[in-house]
This record gives sequence, C-alpha cells and structure tokens, in this order.
Amino acid sequence: MQVGFSSLSLFMMPLEEMLKIATKDEFDLMEILCEGPYWPRNLLKKENKKYLEIFDSYDIEIMLHSPTIDLNPGSMNEGIRKETEKQTKEALNLANLIGAVAITTHPGIVHRKEERIRNLAIDYSIETLKNCQKHAEELGVTLSIENMPNNIKYLANSPKEHEKIVSAVESSATIDWGHANTCKNSESFLNIEKISYFHLNDNDGMRDQHLPLGKGTADFSRKFLKNVDKGIIESNSYENVLKGKKFLIKNIFKI
Repeated sequence: MQVGFSSLSLFMMPLEEMLKIATKDEFDLMEILCEGPYWPRNLLKKENKKYLEIFDSYDIEIMLHSPTIDLNPGSMNEGIRKETEKQTKEALNLANLIGAVAITTHPGIVHRKEERIRNLAIDYSIETLKNCQKHAEELGVTLSIENMPNNIKYLANSPKEHEKIVSAVESSATIDWGHANTCKNSESFLNIEKISYFHLNDNDGMRDQHLPLGKGTADFSRKFLKNVDKGIIESNSYENVLKGKKFLIKNIFKI
C-alpha cells in the first residue's frame, strides 16, 4: 500500500516546501488541492511554468484535486457548467504538465429536493464530466470521480448513484472512505470498477468530519486496507497526517 496526504494539511505553504516535507517523512504520494494559491489557471501562466519544474526533482507520485469551490458540473446554470468544465480541463492540463497521474473531481450538487431536478442534475453532471474525460484521455491522465457524503444535496451520495455517474462518464473513481462511512452500506463502494485511489479520513458515521484515522467509526481493519493500493490521508492538520500514517502501518501489519 502506498500512502500519501492531501495538501489541505499544509494549505498556503509553497509547493516545494510540501514536497520536501513529503520526502523527509517518507510518503509515497501527495494530492494537491487546486484551490487558492494552487489554482491551475494561475499556475499555468507562462511566468509560473518554470517554477513547476520542481516536481521533476522529487520522487513523489502526485495527484491533483480539481477546483470545486463555487463550481458544479450538474448545475442548472449552463454558465456554471461550462466554467466547471473549463477549470477541470485546466486541472488536467496542469496534471499533464507536472506529471500527476490522476485528478479527483466532485460530481456536483443539487439545490432542490425533487426527483426530476436531481435526475436532470445527474444528466448535466455526466454530460459535463464526459467532456472532461475525453480531454483526460487525450492527455493520458486519469480523471477520477469522488463519492460524496450521505446528504441529499450531493450527487453520488450512494454506491448506486456513484457507480451510475462513473460508469456513464467512463472515468475512474476515487473512494472517500469517510464519505462512504456516512452510508449504511459503505462496503458497496468497493465494488465499483476502476478505483484509482482512496481518500482516508474518519467520522462518527453521521457527518463528514475528517477526524483523525481511528477516532471515528470507519472501518480501517486489515481486511479493508487490503483493498487500498493508494491511500491519501485527508486532514486539516499535518500532525494528524503523521498520526494517520502510523495508524495505517500498525493496522496493515497487525496480527
């Protein structure tokens, strides 16, 4: 099992400093959250491209998490859908430039509790993300759609709906195990084909809390961890990232 962490835990730190920390603490992977100072459109500017060569100097496998704040591939607003597609494609371009192997994106949200509106949002999300998947294939980068918490506003908030969207887009899937833990049938998320990697975080089974690993009710048994080839620890605190790594190692080798 390869273990990494989300840049969320070191948010606002220069990218090279994060790479140095990841190397020092012997992580295999790092996922860069493409928000704020790591916004792809900004990093892709001509004056910043030289800076991005730093990734060639580190033996860390990189993933990206595409921008999702204020974006929505399933929006009822065509302008928002088009901007979401544009920014997701920019994240794919960034991934291609720095050698990132995959990018995770969200399937979207729906603002009204009506089945017909939800179905339309799913159709819009699939349409938007299919266009992104085509671009990903052209670049040779893996596009991976994340499952979301068990909340009516989120698309892909159940194994069935997650599989439906991923299958229709023909993308890969990122399994957020904390999100899955808010569903009664969390293990069903493991049945989806083409899982690219996992987000690892914990909660009480009711809310998406991003607790340290082992501090909630999510299953981190050796049996579960055998399913995880690549795991990204998601935490707001780097201290908790390091604790999470120790927790995973202990559970993987527990007799």
